[in-house]
Amino acid sequence: MRKTITYGIPCYNSAAYMDVCIESLLKTGDDIEILIVDDGSTDDGATLAKARAWEERHPDLIRAIHKENGGHGSAVNTALSHATSTYFKVVDSDDWLDASAMDEVMAYLRSQTPESATDMVIANYVYEKVHEGKQVVMDYRGIFPEDRTFGWDEVGSFGPSHYLLMHSVIYRTDLLKQIGLTLPEHCFYVDNIFVYVPLPHVETMHYLDVDMYRYFIGREDQSVNEATMMRRIDQQLRVTKTMIDAVDVMEVTPRRLRKYMESYLSMMMCICSVFLRMGNTDEDNAKLQDVWAYLKDASAPLYRRVRTNVLNVGTNMPTELGRKAGLGGYHIAQKIFKFN
Repeated sequence: MRKTITYGIPCYNSAAYMDVCIESLLKTGDDIEILIVDDGSTDDGATLAKARAWEERHPDLIRAIHKENGGHGSAVNTALSHATSTYFKVVDSDDWLDASAMDEVMAYLRSQTPESATDMVIANYVYEKVHEGKQVVMDYRGIFPEDRTFGWDEVGSFGPSHYLLMHSVIYRTDLLKQIGLTLPEHCFYVDNIFVYVPLPHVETMHYLDVDMYRYFIGREDQSVNEATMMRRIDQQLRVTKTMIDAVDVMEVTPRRLRKYMESYLSMMMCICSVFLRMGNTDEDNAKLQDVWAYLKDASAPLYRRVRTNVLNVGTNMPTELGRKAGLGGYHIAQKIFKFN
């Protein structure tokens, strides 16, 4: 029988913390497949050795896969290519899933058959700011109907901090394979592509108001660390341009999905604008002009809508005073929404 869910775990030098992640997945049942993808770690084989030890202990549930380094997206691609279950979920090696929440999620997933499975299952995620002893729950109450299957015409309005992230979604495996989803290699922030590109192919959804995914925040080398994001701005630009190319947003139906994807792309453009204006070098300013020109060349109507979005009006105000005001608004939002 086909298993219920495949968990793909991209690992790079993860030996120090990956056990917590794997243990949390094993608690979700024996109808699961865990693919630990060692993405060319450089820790003298520690990550691969740990992955293989887990495979030896649970050969029916866990598979260790070693590959040359290709980045987070490459590891996700590898996991998806090997996935055999009805559903597919990426769990980063420093994160974990909540056991009680997964009891409800798994009960729903098990009720589905491969032939008629819901395309996307959604649950809440939690920012775990371990070093601060704080938790911030991100839920979708009032946006999605609860505990029943629905389509885009029943979706409400998304608030500025309630975008769908890789953490909150579980996709039907065959859907991802049928659309040929492939993430860029040697690039961070590809989780945005993972959660964005399949959406026009999603017809059925199911939301459970449980705090499923625990998203660890606090490592200095983490990709969402502000200093790290500034260093990797070229990768953020690459991901944003990939998203622009991947979906003709103005042709998306139904309307509520089109509005959501437009809003998500506005957020991505805002992030590019903020970090390039933080840098504020001639090169940064040229890159900012380039990414806006890229969007305009791809779709002038979409460019006009994204450019006039309140996020981008605020973060792209001209003059030095406008730059400082935009960055000040970003830092206020950072405190309100608890990201980074």
